[in-house]
Amino acid sequence: MNYPTIKQLRYFIALVEKNHFGQAAASCFVSQSAFSVAIKELEITLNGQLVDRTNKSVTVTTLGREVYSQAKIVITELSELVNISQGNKEPLSSKLSLGIIPTIAPFLLSKFIFKLQDSYKNLELFLNEDITQNLYNKLIRGDLDVLLIALPYALKNVETYSLFRDKFYLTYSESSKWIDKKGKSTKVTDDSILLLEDGHCMRDHTLSACKVKNQNTISHYTASSILTLIEMVKIDVGVTYLPEMSLKSFMLKNTNLITQPVDNAYRDIGLVWRKGSSRAKEFKLLGQFIKNNIC
Repeated sequence: MNYPTIKQLRYFIALVEKNHFGQAAASCFVSQSAFSVAIKELEITLNGQLVDRTNKSVTVTTLGREVYSQAKIVITELSELVNISQGNKEPLSSKLSLGIIPTIAPFLLSKFIFKLQDSYKNLELFLNEDITQNLYNKLIRGDLDVLLIALPYALKNVETYSLFRDKFYLTYSESSKWIDKKGKSTKVTDDSILLLEDGHCMRDHTLSACKVKNQNTISHYTASSILTLIEMVKIDVGVTYLPEMSLKSFMLKNTNLITQPVDNAYRDIGLVWRKGSSRAKEFKLLGQFIKNNIC
């Protein structure tokens, strides 16, 4: 009996998640022609059509959906098989792939990454920066070992390790036209709150934690990064809410921006890994190391 290869299964998982041959091939760092051949070979091996192909779209068949679900399980189990052998080694002494979101990476990595590599000389660390959903997909299919993200976030079949709370601060220019100051309170006006674009978990965390219930106050402008948000606030396109970890960064140096804490508004920063991972103790050790070195 012929069995699918690991490469074929990885390619097919990417195809289902990207829903586009070209984008899926690019995510696997292979040419589209080679990618298409691998998918066709997988269909021949399984003796069934996994996708319906047209010029403009890819439709996954019923069989394809079943194969996709099982393929993710297979890839995850293979990753755990490798992890078992690594579990006999000293902690943090082998390859570790860490996913981190862009609203954390610029502010935390420099605080612990070099100390980590100095403390664990044999650690082979690989970093991947992306939005939470993409990182989660990579984690589940075994491409990443552990994630450093902001919580809460709807994730299945994972374990979490909380590190610390990251408070939110209302941020605006010194002479902002968007701030209605009455006594000691500060009230934002309509179309004033600048947020990250959809897909960034910080957008949802901001809306929830800062209790932004009036949709009229949200600006129609969005940004793809915290740096862009800051630049927009500097020229008074609007106001925003920044995480505390960003306040001491180079981004706010020599600016006229005012930051004001928001009562009981924060996001939780933590590590996430696949449920039942044999490296759970190692990931907790990593979490403790990060907590001890970010102050």
